[in-house]
Amino acid sequence: MSPDLSTAIWRTSSYSNGEGGECVEVADGFTHATPVRDSKNPDGPALVFAHARWASFVSAVKRGAL
Repeated sequence: MSPDLSTAIWRTSSYSNGEGGECVEVADGFTHATPVRDSKNPDGPALVFAHARWASFVSAVKRGAL
């Protein structure tokens, strides 16, 4: 089941440079999921990841594995 994102509060990734590049936004506060969307298309679709999977991805990015 997908979470209702109609009231989500989105934050821009700390790695976004503010110049309209390849940026993502993440919505916090969901119990079992981490919604992610393209900051250039806020009305477009969002991907929803299990917390553990998103944390694993972010960890890999931070250590330069991706």
